[in-house]
Amino acid sequence: MNQIYIELQNHFEEMVAIRRYLHERPELSFEEVHTPSFIAKYHKELGLQVREQVGGRGVVATLHTNKPGRTIALRADFDALAIQELNDVPYKSKNDGVMHACGHDGHTATLLVLAKVLTSIREQLCGTIVFIHQHAEELAPGGAIAMIEDGCLEGVDEIYGAHLWSPLALNTVQYLAGPIMAAADRFEIKIQGKGGHGAQPHETVDAVVVGARFVTQLQTIVARTVDPLQSAVVSVGNFEAINPFNVIADHVNLQGTVRTFNEDVRQEVKKKIEQHLAGVCTAYGASYDYLYVEGYPPVINHEEQTEVVAEAARKGMANLNVEQCKPMMIGEDFAYYLQHVPGSFFFVGAKDSNVDIQYPHHHARFNFDEKAMLHTASIFSEILAARLYI
Repeated sequence: MNQIYIELQNHFEEMVAIRRYLHERPELSFEEVHTPSFIAKYHKELGLQVREQVGGRGVVATLHTNKPGRTIALRADFDALAIQELNDVPYKSKNDGVMHACGHDGHTATLLVLAKVLTSIREQLCGTIVFIHQHAEELAPGGAIAMIEDGCLEGVDEIYGAHLWSPLALNTVQYLAGPIMAAADRFEIKIQGKGGHGAQPHETVDAVVVGARFVTQLQTIVARTVDPLQSAVVSVGNFEAINPFNVIADHVNLQGTVRTFNEDVRQEVKKKIEQHLAGVCTAYGASYDYLYVEGYPPVINHEEQTEVVAEAARKGMANLNVEQCKPMMIGEDFAYYLQHVPGSFFFVGAKDSNVDIQYPHHHARFNFDEKAMLHTASIFSEILAARLYI
């Protein structure tokens, strides 16, 4: 695969140019129009078989070698976030209030240029390579389910995905067999009390007090209900009671998230939230509405394919540091692909050593070292070298 790596290096400037072009033109989940059109056009010009509007807005391009071998899929997401970019760079977002703040522009550029290089040496390959460009990863229910239902995995033997990861040092790759990312759920609650004058609390049911007691009790779910050898997170991110200073709140609205790896734990936490909510509201004479939305399931990497990733990262010419990571409580709808075919998802270090502050993903000043795209493409090429041949 030395030849592929050299060709990837030769096309690195194009990879950067594509990434920056897409960075200037971000599109929100389920609103992507220009990006999938750009992706499809690029693949068509390579002569690949292209399906558009897969699952709504996805694009699937297939490289047939017409030689026997496995069918391997590589996936990249391409949606952006509702964030006003604050970076002062020449390729700053031109779409007000929308930004590529998670690296999906880099994922897309990586896959496109890799497809170009592989197409140029098609006669040296065997099997089939499927490039899955997915919309709407950032917003549940996500784009993966719809793309799978629309046949993006038909005939696929294995699938691989990667995330450019800015907290991780450049030249580093992290992998993990089994659960690597958590199920990501959300809940919405309305607590209905009885409002009134701030000077007459005895004639009210103070929804703020009820809500505050409920939030405090929530913390006991993980501490006193979940097996200490399991993992769970219950966080309230929004607590809203908008009133004048001298009015006792009639109601409050809360929103939060639950993160788990084990399905039994997931269902137990879901149940316990409502039990605590019902108990507190009963004690204070309040009522409630409770909505629990199950988001992406946990990302569970398959053992054989994860070892393929680790070995590919070690063998590549980029001289990468390869290490196991701990499971992370973030979510990813790549999980759905892994429920249908074997595969693995991994992280590629993209920390920019040229900046004083490395801002996290989903931040208005997020950015990454673009050399990480080359590293990702290199690992993908080594995976293909190992798995296309039966």
